[in-house]
Amino acid sequence: MKLELHRLKVNALAWGERTSLVGGRLTIDGEALRSLLAEDSRFRSVALDLALPGDKVRLIPVKDVVEPRCRLDGGPLFPGFVGDVETVDEGETVVLEGAAVVTCGAIVGFQEGIIDMTGPGAEYTPFSKTCNLVVSLEPVEGLEKHDYEAACRLAGFRAAHYLANAVRGVAADSVETVVWPPLSEALSAHPGLPRVAYLYMLQSQGLLHDTYLYGVDVKRILPTLVSPTEVMNGAIVSGNCVSACDKNSTYAHQNNPVIAALLRRHGREINFVGCIVTNENVTLADKKRSSGQAVKLARMLGVEGLLISEEGFGNPDADLIMNCHRAEAAGIRTVLITDEFAGSDGASQSLADATAEATAVVSAGNANARIVLPPMERVIGFPREANVIAGGFEGSLRDDGSIEVEIQAITGATNELGLGRLSAVTV
Repeated sequence: MKLELHRLKVNALAWGERTSLVGGRLTIDGEALRSLLAEDSRFRSVALDLALPGDKVRLIPVKDVVEPRCRLDGGPLFPGFVGDVETVDEGETVVLEGAAVVTCGAIVGFQEGIIDMTGPGAEYTPFSKTCNLVVSLEPVEGLEKHDYEAACRLAGFRAAHYLANAVRGVAADSVETVVWPPLSEALSAHPGLPRVAYLYMLQSQGLLHDTYLYGVDVKRILPTLVSPTEVMNGAIVSGNCVSACDKNSTYAHQNNPVIAALLRRHGREINFVGCIVTNENVTLADKKRSSGQAVKLARMLGVEGLLISEEGFGNPDADLIMNCHRAEAAGIRTVLITDEFAGSDGASQSLADATAEATAVVSAGNANARIVLPPMERVIGFPREANVIAGGFEGSLRDDGSIEVEIQAITGATNELGLGRLSAVTV
């Protein structure tokens, strides 16, 4: 399996009569794109805005962030949503690097986020550094919340595909190639190096807590093995309303830093043999079922090490710790990636569960830390949602337009894939 990512660098956005990319400047035909998205009868209105690094602009409430991409051959991307459900583990894909589609809309799950393009809040989100096309979507009267979320999700994918497809004839600035061998070859490759797999936990805790694999809600699956090229090429997309700080946006899945780090070390320090996708469940029986199946797959692969990343906090902490305990009991060494909810002073217990075997843990930061976001010259979206957003409180939005919140409310602030901008040191 060979995947080529044809990267076109984007460093500026502008409106124009047709969508084109020249010298890193992406010009967008706003009317054509708005007409495309307005074909969905579930929307009462569709508004488009631009938000660039350094702009005194706030986006609220953010639902998803998607990197613009399309298949060079016109094949499916975001399978199950845009295009057919054919596998996406190989081929040639156009990537508009530096650009992002950000969807905003009326709050539904109380856990959408904030992106500030400048100021102290911008230091906590990776999306203050991307050139953002913001799609603000209002539903028709009486539309059910889950239908509204589904419509917003699809709109983000369609907008991202439209941008990349419109410029796919432009020569790439660089081409990243990943060749992934058949499993029989992978398992016997690189003798002498420790065999390592990645256990990829995905949010799936109920309505509005959804993640999709090839268009299937992962709460409906047993853990399964996927190649890193499938993840890199849009097989996994976000559909959840968990807290903005550690929600894995679709952009985060497309650019998973864990997979990138494992690929960089593959063949030199480790033998990376694949990704085990698992879900995060609500009932104890479901947690046991998924944890048991995930560790069974790791044992079948004969791995010595398992890197485990979490999505969310609280209830999913139990899944994380169960996965760790079962793997360690099977003789597989684990490293966990999580964030912390340790109170605003950092003195409370960081995770809702624990085990003695969790001796190697990477922290993405304390999401309860508080921050005051200064007023911006322009707000795209619905600023009063700051009073009900997760990490906010009644009175978070002040009369002068500033907002006091926990960094939990900032999109990507403590991302558990490592896409955030915080770092940690051992002291």
